[in-house]
Amino acid sequence: MTHKYTFKNIFIEIKDALKGEERDYTTGSLKRAVFLLSVPMVLEMLMESVFAVTDIFFVSKLGSDAIATVGITESLITIIYALAVGLSVATAAIVSRRTGEKNHKEAAISAYQSVVTGIMISLIIAIPGILFAKDILKAMNASSAIIGQFSGYTSIMFGSNVVIMLLFINNAVFRSAGNPVIAMRVLWFANIVNILLDPVFIFGLGPIPAMGIKGAAIATTTGRGLAVLYQFYLLAYGKGKINFRQVSLRPRFKLIGQIIRLSSGSVSQYIIATSSWIILMRFVAGYGSEVLAGYTIALRIIVFALLPAMGISHAASTLVGQNLGAGNPDRAVRSAWIAGKLNMWLMGIISVILILMPKSFISIFSAEKLIIDLGAASLRIVSIGFVVYGLGMVLVNSLNGAGDTQTPFRINIICFWIIEIPLAWLLAGKIGWEQQGVFWAIVIAETMMTLMMLYFFRKGQWKFKKV
Repeated sequence: MTHKYTFKNIFIEIKDALKGEERDYTTGSLKRAVFLLSVPMVLEMLMESVFAVTDIFFVSKLGSDAIATVGITESLITIIYALAVGLSVATAAIVSRRTGEKNHKEAAISAYQSVVTGIMISLIIAIPGILFAKDILKAMNASSAIIGQFSGYTSIMFGSNVVIMLLFINNAVFRSAGNPVIAMRVLWFANIVNILLDPVFIFGLGPIPAMGIKGAAIATTTGRGLAVLYQFYLLAYGKGKINFRQVSLRPRFKLIGQIIRLSSGSVSQYIIATSSWIILMRFVAGYGSEVLAGYTIALRIIVFALLPAMGISHAASTLVGQNLGAGNPDRAVRSAWIAGKLNMWLMGIISVILILMPKSFISIFSAEKLIIDLGAASLRIVSIGFVVYGLGMVLVNSLNGAGDTQTPFRINIICFWIIEIPLAWLLAGKIGWEQQGVFWAIVIAETMMTLMMLYFFRKGQWKFKKV
């Protein structure tokens, strides 16, 4: 069955995609399945990025030390995000596979054990985070003012990391069960609460005292915490296929071990990619603050521009997992190709816009001509590879959705650590391309990653992965 889109019916389809109905994606039009999954997932990715923007917007009114505290803490919390993303990938792979098999009870059991795993790991992080927040900031070369006055923010964020962990895991459950709209709504709810509470808790209102930067941490935690409670309410009392009503509360350590093993590959993928970006940032910093400022702004724009691609690639992950569970690997392959082609077209359009008008976007964040020029140069070069990035993201998430997290992990090591970092050093320093050498290294490494992923995807061993 084919499904064609026209301007006449596309808005009807968007409305249908946002209804919040649980769907079986193992039958019917694959093009429509990709579309229905992608729309809410793209909006979900957008909401995830709003948290950091909201906090830094209000915290910036408190001065440079407050901003620095948020920056340092966020860089440390990257580790928590890596673990949360890894667990959510493992959860999605298992739950989508059981959903495709129509074994909803086992899907619910797997989802619950993922929650237990997340809570256990978050406790290991929370206790030292609360007790040694000042020591952590000191180890990060924070100023004495930050350590003495603002360590409460770091303590709260580490202590409440469980809400980050559970938000990712539970949303992975909803997505992989075929209802990404719930995941989207959960993040919308969390962000609305955070936006409303941030100024109240930071600056005070009526009987509520001004709590400064601690208020930002409390507002963020409250928004995420209420969202997690809403998730658990739906999982316990909702009408979806996945529910915890008849699930034993006893930990199943064999399944927990499987979840941890499966998540290790995706955690490593995230850490390798993040560490590579940090090293590249250090290379760029050597060419002056203006270059670094331009690159930082360009990077924010690039991340935002890639959000649609992230949503579509998550849709591919769900489709691959469900169709492998239904015993239809050919349909899983076709779903990945359809998502990949859609991503390439979409990222191609975005690429053309950014290449032709990079200064228009950089100037939104800065009025300094030098920063605009330097930022535009980096944005233009990195945007050249958007079409390739779009396909690569779908292939990575397709393998992750199949439960093969180790292949992308190994490819990440090769492309980011063995190719990208040395190549950036060579092009920027030895050949003399300076900061532009770093940007070209990104394009080359990402292209190599996509080509390698394409080879292993076509090879097809991921179709036989047992989860």
